[in-house]
Amino acid sequence: MKKKKVIIIGAGFGGLTVAKKLNNPGFDILLIDRTNHHLFQPLLYQVATAALSPADIAVPIRYVFNKQKNVTVLLGEITNVNLKERKVFFSQREFPYDYLVIATGSRHSYFGNDRWEKYAPGLKTLDDALKIRENILFSMEQAELTENHVEREKYLTFVVIGGGPTGVEMAGAIAEISKETIIKDFRRIKPEDTKIILIEAFDRILSSYSENLSASAKTTLERMGVDVKLNSKVIDIDQHGVYLIEGFIPTTNVIWAAGNNASPLLKNLDTELDRLGRVVVDFDLSVQGFDNVFVIGDAANYKNEKGNILPGVAQVAMQQGKYIASIISGSVTKSNRKRFNYIDKGSMATIGKAKAIANIRGMEFKGFFAWLIWSLIHVLFLISFRNRLKVMAEWIWFYFTSRQGIRLITKIGKGRMKEIPISQNPEKQRIE
Repeated sequence: MKKKKVIIIGAGFGGLTVAKKLNNPGFDILLIDRTNHHLFQPLLYQVATAALSPADIAVPIRYVFNKQKNVTVLLGEITNVNLKERKVFFSQREFPYDYLVIATGSRHSYFGNDRWEKYAPGLKTLDDALKIRENILFSMEQAELTENHVEREKYLTFVVIGGGPTGVEMAGAIAEISKETIIKDFRRIKPEDTKIILIEAFDRILSSYSENLSASAKTTLERMGVDVKLNSKVIDIDQHGVYLIEGFIPTTNVIWAAGNNASPLLKNLDTELDRLGRVVVDFDLSVQGFDNVFVIGDAANYKNEKGNILPGVAQVAMQQGKYIASIISGSVTKSNRKRFNYIDKGSMATIGKAKAIANIRGMEFKGFFAWLIWSLIHVLFLISFRNRLKVMAEWIWFYFTSRQGIRLITKIGKGRMKEIPISQNPEKQRIE
């Protein structure tokens, strides 16, 4: 019997799930990713804030499939896709397929202001996290070194742009390290010298949650020392700091958590895309006109029966992966396919140590109990058993000692940080 060739682009939650579920000798699976590791993105902010090591939240893709003989893993980036000829192009070679699954994820979007990325890195990859971490640590070292109060202030001001889960988690984690943990190791700077500013363009943070949980998160952040600025629009970012409509914030530490765009590869599919570059998929997650091509996860614009676009979270991607695997393994034709139905098992966001919010099947939790739920779920979602043990040990250590262990500065930080003079432009209204 001839094996069916399945190509999966992307080894995130969705792509990995499809490959695992197709553990059948009747399928020849080619899994292609531009990195050699599966990354647990929900904990990426903890790498950026020196709580976890990169190895704690990443596992080599080849290790995941070392016992699944029908999976071949290739490292690299797809350059083009020809849906009519059923081929993908990769590293000057072409690979035919019977089924294609595109799970390319997303990257941060600067809404047409791409030059901002140089000054305000986003948080999507391990490289992003390491750059942010070393920038934070190096800024504290610079603050300890300088005698000038104005210069010191810019190094101790941390601006997070975007009040979604990533922005809230980053702001809370930076507040903890700059006011409670790492700051204690310095002699010339004090916790009260640091400023953490969270900027949100809308009238509340965590807008996907209820107003009650959103307000609770805001109050918790403010108690931790975070200045939450709502209804604030960023008009520019440069080497001097962040420009808002209401004024200027001088800083060397800006983190972008305000928006995402889908992979540029999707433009080659010659199909309908939304404003974020995601493929508008059919009821069965297939590309319109191609029953054997599926797009899942952050790369897909899929509306449920209520007309709401599903969020780009791990649970959505994993459920979509299982659904696609069932279609492929059963050779289900388009006319016999049932509509993909997402079962929302809840959502949660952490704000700091023993501080979180959660909505599980309509029940709302906050504080310590929500944090326990968040911790358990995130540990269980890690791919490797070894990673689960390490992360749990790190969290237990941090809970009782309030000490982060991963605080190293290497050439990444040294290469990025420079002495940046505060602009003397008198037209800038400084925000105090």
